[in-house]
Parts: sequence; structure tokens; C-alpha cells
Amino acid sequence: MSALDRPLDVVGLGEAMVLLQAPSFEDAATASVHVAGAELNLLAAVARLGLRAGLCSRVGNDPFGRRVLTAARTLGVDTSLVSTAPEPTGVFFKELGADGARRVHYYRSGSAASRMSAVDAGRALAARPRLAVVSGLTAALGPGPRSAVQHLALGADVVALDPNLRPHLPPVDDLLLTLLPQVTYLLLGLDEAGPLFGTTEPAQVFRRARSAGVREVALKAGADGCYHADDGPAGFAHLPSAATTVADPVGAGDAFAGGYLAARLVGAGPRGAAWLGSRLAAAVVATPGDTEGLPSAAEAAALLAAALSR
Repeated sequence: MSALDRPLDVVGLGEAMVLLQAPSFEDAATASVHVAGAELNLLAAVARLGLRAGLCSRVGNDPFGRRVLTAARTLGVDTSLVSTAPEPTGVFFKELGADGARRVHYYRSGSAASRMSAVDAGRALAARPRLAVVSGLTAALGPGPRSAVQHLALGADVVALDPNLRPHLPPVDDLLLTLLPQVTYLLLGLDEAGPLFGTTEPAQVFRRARSAGVREVALKAGADGCYHADDGPAGFAHLPSAATTVADPVGAGDAFAGGYLAARLVGAGPRGAAWLGSRLAAAVVATPGDTEGLPSAAEAAALLAAALSR
């Protein structure tokens, strides 16, 4: 059944790529193959929690594109909003050094997803999702994706924004600031608060985001946990990290965002949503890979029920 026949709870606009991983590509004889992408990771968490999640993107008519589609479907993510384009699917390479250092090399310039436009956003809007997810990472891929992010954010009824600022990509702070009045849920990292709001002090971040028109903020603070909206005098509260083992930190923020948004959509409050997001993030970082650590469907359902009681 397509997204248009079965309305989606969450649609994410972004690029999913094939990832090749090895200790060192200078001398590696083999490499492991994966599929990764911030929006896909988030949607995988939403789907694991039992909600309907769909990816809106473009992939090439090549083996990498078909690999992306297969991986997304395996994760339970609807791919009916992904179009096939003549440009190649993006790929990137990750080196996992013996010293624990991670070196990432991207080959996404000119990729199919980098040619997304407002047409793709229109396809997402036509699916009538309950919530649309956009990110600064997608907007930074080029003029077309920037237009797509803007079009989707302005056209959707409920919008979640993950700034996902990447220093190796062009800055998009100006666009994101203009979109804040349209944002229902802002999920940002503490390191991203400085470029957007000129401060990393949680009270100031919450105050400035709300003054800009954001309805609700969740502030991710890595090993220090997160800050979520609260009815107390400060307007926010701190929640410690749930992580006890960190094998690979990549994907933690995406899992948190997916858990948070899914919980809010089913009726949990900000505290319960942050609690659930923290649990998913802890599970993901305990296992190498972006989504391999997500709990089973049964475990996820139990966690979601617990979030509703908080």
C-alpha cells in the first residue's frame, strides 16, 4: 500500500547513502557495506515504535540506490515517496582506526538526492503526513534541497526541525532561523545552539527559541543527557543520559529524535518523550552501526507504553 493510500505519521525529507566501512582504506582488503542517513535513522526509530514512517528522497537508478530502498523497507520505512533519478546515489566511507578515531569521506556532490527540489517536497505534502521532518543537513546539500526544505516546512501542518549542522557543508543558519516560526518541535544539539541562538546556556536557548516562534524545544546534550520542556518555573528540565556503554556514538541524536517525536504523536508529554528518546539513543550507541541497536518491536512497544505513563 502506498503512502497516499495509507496516510503516514511521519515523513522525513533527506538523503540516504550507502556506507562502506573499514579500519583503513589505504590497506583494507575488505569493507562492510551499510546504508545510513540522518533522516532514515530517525524514521527507522519511528517505525520500530509502531508508527508509519516514510522517506522522501531521490536515489540513482543504480545498485546503491536499490540497496538504499531495500534497507529502508527492511527497517519498516515506506519508500513510495522516493523517486529514481539519472544521477548516482551518494556514497561515503568511514574508517574506524584502532585508536578509536573515525574518519569519514563523503562522495555526495552531484548525487541524486542533491538534486531534490520543491517538487519532492510537494510529493511529501501530498502524502498528508501528521508530521514532517526537515533538517539543516538536507538544506545544505544545494539550492534544490534548500528549496525543498523550505517548501515542506512552510506547507506542513506540524513540522519538526533537526538543525543537523555540519561544518563541512555550506552554512544554512539563515534559512533555519526564518523557518523557526513554522516549527512545532525543535530538536537540536547543544553544539548547534551557539550558531543558531548565540548561546549554549539551556535557559537562554529555550527562551530564544520560544521567542522565535518555536512551540517546543528538546535540547540534546550528549553524555550530559538532554533538556526538555517542563511546566515548572524554568520552563524546562534536565534528564540525565541513559547510556551506560558507548560503542559507536553515531546515530544517537537521530534515535533520540525519532523516539521523542513518536512519543509526542501518541500522546506522551515532553518528559515521557525525552525519556523514550534517551532510551533509544542509549540502545543505539551501545552497538556499532546507526540503527542496529534499536530495540525489537516488542521491546519498543513496552518502552512507548512506559513513556506514556510518565
